[in-house]
Amino acid sequence: MTVCLNIYIFNSHKTLQLVNYSKGPKTVSKSKSTTKMETAAVFSNAATVTVAGRGFLRHTANASLLLRQHPFSFLPPNNKFRNELRFTLLNTSTTYGAISAQAVDVNSPVSVPSDINWDNLGFGLVHTDYMYVMKCALGEGFTKGELVPFGNIEINPSAGVLNYGQGLFEGLKAYRKEDGNVLLFRPEENAKRMISGAERMCMPSPSVDQFMQAVKATVLANERWVPPPGKGSLYIRPLLMGSGSVLGLAPAPEYTFLVYVSPVGNYFKEGLSPINLVVETEMHRATPGGTGGVKTIGNYAAVLKAQGAAKAKGYSDVLYLDSTHNKYLEEVSSCNIFVVKGNTISTPDIKGTILPGITRKSIIDVARDQGFEVFEKPVTVDELLDADEVFCTGTAVVVSPVGSITYLGKKVTYGSSVGLVSQQLHSGLTSLQMGLADDKKGWIVQLK
Repeated sequence: MTVCLNIYIFNSHKTLQLVNYSKGPKTVSKSKSTTKMETAAVFSNAATVTVAGRGFLRHTANASLLLRQHPFSFLPPNNKFRNELRFTLLNTSTTYGAISAQAVDVNSPVSVPSDINWDNLGFGLVHTDYMYVMKCALGEGFTKGELVPFGNIEINPSAGVLNYGQGLFEGLKAYRKEDGNVLLFRPEENAKRMISGAERMCMPSPSVDQFMQAVKATVLANERWVPPPGKGSLYIRPLLMGSGSVLGLAPAPEYTFLVYVSPVGNYFKEGLSPINLVVETEMHRATPGGTGGVKTIGNYAAVLKAQGAAKAKGYSDVLYLDSTHNKYLEEVSSCNIFVVKGNTISTPDIKGTILPGITRKSIIDVARDQGFEVFEKPVTVDELLDADEVFCTGTAVVVSPVGSITYLGKKVTYGSSVGLVSQQLHSGLTSLQMGLADDKKGWIVQLK
């Protein structure tokens, strides 16, 4: 077995590679002539510590984390590096050297959580191991972030996100292939959408490259939580918020970008079985000129009342209409809507009041490749009620067939089983997402 760990020291003057451990059948090597005593002394005085492993940067920890009660809690109890690092870096200084990252055993398999039922995941939060955090001030760009143990964050009561709703989030998934490789589906699209939303909300945003690196690092650090093939996916939640204190109405002075993950199953309890929707005619999700077209946090709080009332009556979710004419379809609480008539598929066009879903965009391409005519246009309630099939799309729901629609007390059914078009598109999309079909469009990012 070979274990590799590079330790770098960043101080105010220079970057110094301090120790390179390559723990194999032979020896432990150290760069230059650094002794264990010197290692600990320099380490304890460093401003920042970075751990690199598997050939890429794994974590950066601020020196304020060096004084912690259990500085090596990030290492699994049976990790062969635990005692060696403790011997090397502790008991030589009053300041403990804490590395908040995971040492990498490059040849051993990833440990699997023993207390999770992969066959009964559902769509809920499971506390995983690590999250990614990166900060910046207003008017400045984001710099390098860090992986930290998943847990609560500290925020001031006057933070912009708490007082004025200055926050965005994204959602994407990682999938495990049969060969063990982990895949991401179109993560660059999420990065671009966050940048667009941040501009609308007067917030700085990570670049596409920073977003991608953060997502990749978070998934790899939590790789053991990626479900087995066919058992679900690892849901990835990037979050951007105004974390700085502000009292008067203005952009926050500081921003936090955070990424956490959770293994998930089906969003709707019905799974691929048809769901039942009710059309909301009094409350609206968004208005022209508002923020309905960006993934801001306030858009989702606004749907909770109608959604809760609908679920209390036995419906799966709510379908919203436009706020101007109250007759054109907008979207479901957290997903886009499609109607099928013959060989034609229609979906509401993007005009600033509905979210430009990445799954929506992908399904349009998949459907056209399969020979369907797809139109992005205003879709009326009458077209909905006259459709042969209806389905929803979204990162969480993927493709969810609709079994019935209730509008003004009238219920229209589309069959008790999954429609052929919904089934065909679901199969086409998930085959791409899970690496079962050739990725001719370049949508898949393979992590390992």
